[in-house]
Amino acid sequence: MLIDLAVIAAYLLGMIALGWWGMRRTRNKSDYLVAGRRLGPLMYAGTMAAVVLGGASTVGGIGLGYTYSVSGAWLVVAIGVGILVLHLFFAKRISRLRVYTVSEMLDLRYGGNSRVISGLVMWGYTFMLIVPSTLAFSTIFSGLFGLPRVAAIIIGGSIVVLYSTMGGMWSVTMTDMAQFAIKTVGLVMILTPVAIWSAGGFSGMRESLDPAYFSPTNIGGETILTYFVIYSLGLLIGQDIWQRVFTGRNDRIAKVGGLGAGVYCLIYGVCGALIGTAAAVMFPNLANPDDSFTLMVEATLPVGLAGLVIAAALSAVMSTASGALIACSAVTSTDLWPQVRRLFGRGPGTGTRGGDEVAANRIFTLVLGVASICVALAVDNVVAALTLAYNILVGGLLVAILGGLVWRRGTRAGALASMLAGSVAVIITMAITGLLANEPVYVGLGTALVVYVVVSLMTEPTDPAVLGLWQRRLRGQDVPENEAQNEAAAATTGSADSAAPAQTEADRTN
Repeated sequence: MLIDLAVIAAYLLGMIALGWWGMRRTRNKSDYLVAGRRLGPLMYAGTMAAVVLGGASTVGGIGLGYTYSVSGAWLVVAIGVGILVLHLFFAKRISRLRVYTVSEMLDLRYGGNSRVISGLVMWGYTFMLIVPSTLAFSTIFSGLFGLPRVAAIIIGGSIVVLYSTMGGMWSVTMTDMAQFAIKTVGLVMILTPVAIWSAGGFSGMRESLDPAYFSPTNIGGETILTYFVIYSLGLLIGQDIWQRVFTGRNDRIAKVGGLGAGVYCLIYGVCGALIGTAAAVMFPNLANPDDSFTLMVEATLPVGLAGLVIAAALSAVMSTASGALIACSAVTSTDLWPQVRRLFGRGPGTGTRGGDEVAANRIFTLVLGVASICVALAVDNVVAALTLAYNILVGGLLVAILGGLVWRRGTRAGALASMLAGSVAVIITMAITGLLANEPVYVGLGTALVVYVVVSLMTEPTDPAVLGLWQRRLRGQDVPENEAQNEAAAATTGSADSAAPAQTEADRTN
């Protein structure tokens, strides 16, 4: 146990050290929010896979495997399909926009200012996305070390908040790469084969469990469809996902790296389901299926390796939590805070100095991180928190965002009405049918689609000048002035800082 604790402690200290390293190379808003838009294919793929495979995909995915066997993989498979679709059809265009948030994209596409509604919806999604990952700390720490739930959440959450606040997306990217490597080794390469072997192999599992248990549709056709609607579609438009797309050095890297991340997600989902199935053989009738992960680690792995696999689970939890935290900070600083300042007659509040912008974003990240820990202490259902986040996102924003990308006739009035109507429909339906019901996302999507089409057709088409700028940006033209300045500065600071040559070399080799 002491060796396992030492391994976990070393991992946690390593995350903080990487956060400090990221802080040293963060000089402006672009560095803090999108890692200077300088990631190569390997780092892009690793950080994209890390952000989507969190506590719900790992601890929750293994729990679903415990309950439904291979059919429990559908949740993570839906996530992988969403990543593949995003990068096959949309990532190139998104990368060329050179924006920081989804709401900025909506303003660019429709003209005017739609950030109040879209920003609030996206803020609610990103904030609630932090909560399930923070909650997963309690499952891991409490199950293995007997830590009280409150202490587990505070310790794990505080480490994520610390390294995220220090270096922003650079810190998150570097910790993501470490986390990606650790969970690949720990969960995919070690725990999966050991769990299958310990349960008697595939033949032993089939002999021990009901044959119907292994049906691919054991979890239910409606549930599988809902996973794809919520998670596959949600990943097409999530701020945390788009923010990773913005980190790619160019649109080609974004596409190639993203496709690699999507395939990895499919493999990860199957591995989680197999670990859960093995746990069903070894530990039948568990009251809480999410406990199957910690029980499998304790029962099958020797000292040292157990610590590595626990670190792998923590990696999955931390990567999603930190990515969502930075995304929430970006929405707050870029979309919402300027509107609050205007409301009180203080101007947009957009600073011109990189250091001032970074300091402001650090404050937002710290405050939001502390707030998310407080909310996690008051919530006890990981899947419910994740479902709430995705229902709001998909029902409220999907139609307006994808409509803007594929339908020229869509208008700002249609987009605003769609976002408002879809969000309200989701919230009302959840209040009537329950938080975990399948109906809210369908009602929200249907309402948003009808309102978007009807209102767009009833209002004047988007100004041709706005559409012209939109088309030029999609072609990679009209790069914003501050982005061009940041790129020029990044290219000329190599001699000013000893970290810069290493950074440039890392980018080339990546």
